[in-house]
This record gives sequence, structure tokens and C-alpha cells, in this order.
Amino acid sequence: MRRSYDDLVHEASTVSVDGWDFSWLDGRATEERPSWGYSRLLAGRMAAARAALDLQTGGGEVLAGVPALPPLAVATESWPPNLRLAASRLRPRGARVVAAADDGPRLPFADGRFDLVTSRHPVHTQWAEIARVLRPGGSFFSQQVGPRTAGELAEWFLGPYDGWTREPARAREEAEAAGLEVVDLRSERPRMEFGDIGAVVYFLRKVIWIVPGFSPERYADRLRALHDRIEAEGPFVAHSARFLIEARNP
Repeated sequence: MRRSYDDLVHEASTVSVDGWDFSWLDGRATEERPSWGYSRLLAGRMAAARAALDLQTGGGEVLAGVPALPPLAVATESWPPNLRLAASRLRPRGARVVAAADDGPRLPFADGRFDLVTSRHPVHTQWAEIARVLRPGGSFFSQQVGPRTAGELAEWFLGPYDGWTREPARAREEAEAAGLEVVDLRSERPRMEFGDIGAVVYFLRKVIWIVPGFSPERYADRLRALHDRIEAEGPFVAHSARFLIEARNP
């Protein structure tokens, strides 16, 4: 039996969106994963590290999934609800969790403290600070959100949309300007599908930069129209953008 528009929107509007865990969408929305397998590659680098820093860790979901953490493992996060989630996941693994702004002028760590710095989907990449806290020969390893992620979804609500201008080539330029040597850079556009309007509402509440200022009340007309389209035609298809970058401190 199909659920009503009001039921789907109410459910998705009231469920918690804390953390960076998207399991609530299981069976309701899908997103292909990039072919390089970030979690697998991250696990290998963590196993070889002595001191690692994970920036903007969210709720600690990705780092907590690493089989073996280095002797010194530290994670930063800026949002208080995520800080609590990250601490509950990572402290039992022996990792420290530190409050730090995503775009602050300085990370709260000494120069050359880490041989590995990582970040999955950072809001802002502090290239100069990353270079400062890396030891000579240390590496920054990150999967980032590229341009026009979920652009089709944004355009449904906002009209013509330029999307984020976070281009892989710009990331290379900024890394090199900070004195780092880029040793790997690749990008892909995985497919996304939204199977019901509740999945759309939840996604836009959680990934707040796709439709800034989103609320079901503000965009009720467009949500209703999208619900009708999904009911008539099947899942709404969009595409994410991801790029992998690895840069070394010479």
C-alpha cells in the first residue's frame, strides 16, 4: 500500500539527521559509490600510520569503521551533536575527539604532528593548516564533494543552478600553493535515485547546502509536484560528484 504524501513528509521531517549516517535511506534511496573505494584505501593508510588526524569527522562513522587505528588517532568536528556521536564511537577505540571549526584560522595541533591527515567530504579544506601539521613525507588523503552534486535535485527546487564550484583542478592548485605535492587526483559522477518524497526531504534536511534554507513548508508546492512525478514515473534520478585527492608533504 502506498503511503500518503503527508505521511511521508511528516516522518522525514521529524526523524533525527544528526551524524553522517544515511542508513535511514536504506530501501528508499540509493547512491553509487566511487570505484576507488575510499574506506578500503583509508584502512590501508591508517594501518601504516603512526599518528593520524581525521578532519571534520562528522559522527565518526567512517573512522570508526577502520579495522586498525594508529597509536595516535585524533578526529576533529565542529557541530556539537556530531561531536557527541563521534566521541561515543571513537573514544572506545582509543581515538581523541577535538572540537575545531571547519574553517578556523588554525588547527589546535603542533607543527609536524601527524604523518597522515584524512577527511571525507570536508565542508572546507584548510590546505595551509594541513601542510603545517603534516610531518615531512606525510600525506593528506581525502574524498571530496565535486561540482554540481545532486544538481538535478537542486534545479527542481531552485531553477537553473551552477552548483558548487569545487573543481578537482582547483583543489590541486590550492594544495600546491600550500606546498604539497599532489600524487593522485581522480573524479567520478555516481548515480543517485530517490524512491519516495520522504527520502528527498530527509536528504535535503541532512545535506543542507544542496537547497539552502530548505524546509518542507517553504518548498511545499515543489515537493508535492515531485511526489506526484515519483508516483507516476518512478525514482527521481540525480548524480553526485566525487573526487579523490592525495597530496604529500615533500
